[in-house]
Amino acid sequence: MDGDGLKLDRWGYPVKTSSDDCISAINSYYHQVLSYGRKRSVILEAPVHDQHCVLGNILAAHFLCSSDPSRVPFHLDAAKARLEQATSYEKAVFNVVNCLISKDRDDDVAVELHSKLLEEFPKDLLSLKRAQVLCFYMGQPDLSLKLVQQVLPENLQEDYIYGMVAFPLLELGRMTDAEKAAEKGFEINKEDCWSQHALCHVLQYECRFKEAVKFMEECSRSWGLLSSFMYTHNWWHVALCYLEGNSPIRKVLEVYDHCIWKELERSDAMSAEVYLNALGLLLRVYVRGEIDVFEDRLKILACCLTDQTFWYLEWHLDLLIIWALACTGECAKAEDLHMGLKSRMSTMSKKKQQTMQRGMLLTEALYEYGKGNYKQALELLGPDFDANGCKTIGASDEQLDVFNEVWFSMLLKTGQALKAIEVIEKRVKKREGVPFLWRLLEMGYSMLGRPEEAAIIGEKAMALETAYFT
Repeated sequence: MDGDGLKLDRWGYPVKTSSDDCISAINSYYHQVLSYGRKRSVILEAPVHDQHCVLGNILAAHFLCSSDPSRVPFHLDAAKARLEQATSYEKAVFNVVNCLISKDRDDDVAVELHSKLLEEFPKDLLSLKRAQVLCFYMGQPDLSLKLVQQVLPENLQEDYIYGMVAFPLLELGRMTDAEKAAEKGFEINKEDCWSQHALCHVLQYECRFKEAVKFMEECSRSWGLLSSFMYTHNWWHVALCYLEGNSPIRKVLEVYDHCIWKELERSDAMSAEVYLNALGLLLRVYVRGEIDVFEDRLKILACCLTDQTFWYLEWHLDLLIIWALACTGECAKAEDLHMGLKSRMSTMSKKKQQTMQRGMLLTEALYEYGKGNYKQALELLGPDFDANGCKTIGASDEQLDVFNEVWFSMLLKTGQALKAIEVIEKRVKKREGVPFLWRLLEMGYSMLGRPEEAAIIGEKAMALETAYFT
């Protein structure tokens, strides 16, 4: 559609521009975001080809929010200047993005605006993805699922849609439905990394570790163009499957060295995205008492994270940084970050403070845990701790589960064997194929002076330990 300077984007919606290159850059950006590509900066080409394009400018502004905030006003103002001449679709996208990048953003309003946009423009999967990311940081997978189900009838054979269906299903514990959706997405596009990722989640949760590793390693040949986060996150899952399945620890170390840390050698690597997955893996290793095998890698990582450039990007990352700094003796730096988070939280709205309260307590507990103050850490978490209640730090159930493991181990370290047994047995009922959980149970029963029960549990653990990767 070229009349009146209009062109159709990938979804078939009209955009006010006469530039083929501008619309091409916009469409390329759609693909990069949905495929977790590493060239999302392609959106910055759209305003170069048409400085007046509202859609190109507002999408560029949103991209720059995380990569170069100082440049956001230029593109936001450019979009505003031509807003009256824009199409209804462009105006709708402008409204939702403008709400998202506002300093006084109300997340509920932002989600509602996205929902209204998707009612009118249901094929806009980029706006759906943007809304789902927002729901993720709000800790509301139910809302995320509702949004994707809203547009699914208009996108039944579309690439990427089923991975977007699968992820909130995972977070809601609907593993069978999630697996079906992910398999459908994988059937449509074997290189859809989000569907691959969802299938791995299911296999891992169901303790099908060997199957998960085989599947992901076969898929890995398609990961070369993924963003630093997605590339290292997929390998993080592989490493966790090796770890949970009791593979030799050197296999986990190899993944860390060659598939996570090595990403930093790439000229276009996003370091913070790598550090998040590196820290998440090392905490798992630490809880299992295997950190010595990794020699000084945790200290090297913590040294990198004394650089405040990487602070305050994501709450989940900040929390892990605080643990790493405290654990490696960088307590002053850890305290600086801790106090900085408290200060930032004090400036949030009352509503936002309430949603982040559990995340703040978890942050404080990880600080004490890193210093070896287990009693203080447990007091902060309380007797009914469940890491799934901390979704607002911006972490999936799988990423959060390590904090449950931290809690279990601290209960045992402080002599609370009865409580530890109670909560670990509940967890074992959900994931009975994890040897580490059985070893923790064995420790608990031994601490209570019940050697016969401990021995039976130990035999169960040993059977699992030899079952997966031998």
